[in-house]
Amino acid sequence: MASRASTSSLAPATLAALSDPPAKLVDGAAFDYFLIEMASTLRESAAVAYARAKRVEQEMLEAGLLPVNPTATATQASMSKKAGGGPPGARDSVTSLSSTRGSKSNAAASQIDEEDEPLRSRLETIGVQVGSRFVERLCAHRQPFDDTLEVMKFVCKDVWVALFDKQVDNLRTNRRGMFQLSDACFKPIQRVSSYLGRGESVKKARVYATFPAGVVRGILQTMGYSGTVVPEITSVPQCTLKVNIKLPKSEMAV
Repeated sequence: MASRASTSSLAPATLAALSDPPAKLVDGAAFDYFLIEMASTLRESAAVAYARAKRVEQEMLEAGLLPVNPTATATQASMSKKAGGGPPGARDSVTSLSSTRGSKSNAAASQIDEEDEPLRSRLETIGVQVGSRFVERLCAHRQPFDDTLEVMKFVCKDVWVALFDKQVDNLRTNRRGMFQLSDACFKPIQRVSSYLGRGESVKKARVYATFPAGVVRGILQTMGYSGTVVPEITSVPQCTLKVNIKLPKSEMAV
């Protein structure tokens, strides 16, 4: 009697590849290179979009469609002068910002933070999309999690190992939706440095930590949890991610 063919042999190779696609591996250093290039490219793109938005705002102010703010007008005039109103001077360099004192130094620092905000927003948005796709593959064969703490343990162990080849060094929680993930050697910022000193290094590291924070937020959103992920850096390469999750009603009752 002839043996019956197994059901696995009846499925074409293309369908089998779709149901269980092969793993795609990349060089570990590629993550660092891509993150650096992505931040540099998005910085230029965000600067163009930021200048365009300010130009439109200035035109609306001149047309009387927006109320006039003297402080904002002075800031926009200074920015338009640096963008194309005249040749850059000695005070337009990054080095001169660290040499100013008093209110001028605070104003320059706040202006730089305002210019970096569109960049951080774009990096976080891309990170959310990457995290959403990443966790779908990572949780393909896992059982549903019981509670939020189990989810965060999964992030600290499985996700961190898959992304950074190590686990989170410390996890703290108040059992009310607040979690603190501490990494003493955070891979995305371990090579960040600046000749301008520790303050400038921390400032750059905060930008590069935005993308991993977005990845964590995308992972949580895909798993059904809404919240915020804020990276805090006081010394490179140490990083702390403060996660604030809105707990489900079932956990709030406990």
